[in-house]
Amino acid sequence: MLISDKQKEANRKNAQHSTGPTTPAGKQAIRFNALTYGLRTRASILPDENAADYSQLWDELEADWQPQTRTERLYLETMVTSQWLLKRVAESEQKIYAYIDFGEIQFKRLAYVAKQRAQLERSFRTAIADMRQSQKERQASQPAQSAQPTEPAPAPAPKPAGPHAPPPEYVMSEGAQAHPVFCAPVTPDTR
Repeated sequence: MLISDKQKEANRKNAQHSTGPTTPAGKQAIRFNALTYGLRTRASILPDENAADYSQLWDELEADWQPQTRTERLYLETMVTSQWLLKRVAESEQKIYAYIDFGEIQFKRLAYVAKQRAQLERSFRTAIADMRQSQKERQASQPAQSAQPTEPAPAPAPKPAGPHAPPPEYVMSEGAQAHPVFCAPVTPDTR
């Protein structure tokens, strides 16, 4: 979509007016926005929340699901974070009812809280479905691995010399450990 020069100039002028909060009160009001909203917040636990409750939630869900792979641990993290933020959303809803007078502002905030709740519940359900699928696939592959013969397979017969086929575009390495993802440093679990 192309915009005219007049629209570009209007956009430039409007951008000069929207530079974010400038007063101390405005800066104070938005200071926790990055912490509070979304699944990938900078800190899952706010200063007034109990870290022991978060750890207990993590431990209980970990005991229920028993993740075995890095991917399954990420699904577990999504489940824990979703539930933790759902608890925060419920507390926000209580505050809206308690501190905001009945009217349009209360309805708008309750609608926003309902939207957040729906997103977090969907995230939780999706993580559960993904975890189940991952565990199902892992369990299905385990018997196949143990059913392999214990004797080494005979060496393939040497191929006669002749015209060589061009090498494939991509050749997978012998072991997964050579892959850059597996070579990345593993950060210790600090929970």
